[in-house]
Amino acid sequence: MCGRYALHHTAQEIQQRFALEGLIGALEPRYNIAPTQVLPVIVQHGETRTAQEMRWGLVPSWAKEPNLSLSTFNARAEGIADKPMYRGPIRRQRCLVPADGFYEWQPTGGKKQPYFIRMKDDSLFAFAGLYDHWRQPDGTDLWTYTLITGEPNAVVAPLHHRMVVILRREDEAEWLDPGITDPFQVTRLLTPYPAEAMEAYPVTSLVNNARQDAPAMIAPSTPA
Repeated sequence: MCGRYALHHTAQEIQQRFALEGLIGALEPRYNIAPTQVLPVIVQHGETRTAQEMRWGLVPSWAKEPNLSLSTFNARAEGIADKPMYRGPIRRQRCLVPADGFYEWQPTGGKKQPYFIRMKDDSLFAFAGLYDHWRQPDGTDLWTYTLITGEPNAVVAPLHHRMVVILRREDEAEWLDPGITDPFQVTRLLTPYPAEAMEAYPVTSLVNNARQDAPAMIAPSTPA
């Protein structure tokens, strides 16, 4: 699973990296992003890519109300095309979720040591995501997203038996393409990211508190 991630690159860097139409609004560096928070995700309509703010934790359009039992921040890749909550979005509402890294916890001596996982060159990348919207009583739309998880690579496997799916850069256009509605064409992209490009290192346990958000979250730390 993935319950925390970071996004500290600037709005301009995100716009350039993902070839977005127009500029993103003001974007503060985030080092401890948690479910229910609102972040930019990248969607495509026709040939145009844009960033749209959405809440992390997918609420399906058919939900009677946006309660926790009908929202989720992770979606398992296995059988995703057949699950009621995701079989519509996997065909028509796929997104890229920009990130700089994410956290996992390794049980150690009765405690859980947090690790930060990122690209070795600290570059921006994209999680595979799905999104949906729910019509609120006042007529406005609540836009939400989820991150897809699958098998881990060799970097993450020692920490957790699942890993959030990171798309290869060359696969991002196919994932976003609104003209592709065959779920089997896009689910083949949900594979572990090459481990040789990534690294993991221990960080401060302050990341356990979702109210904490500072550069110190991603600084290497001596395991407790």
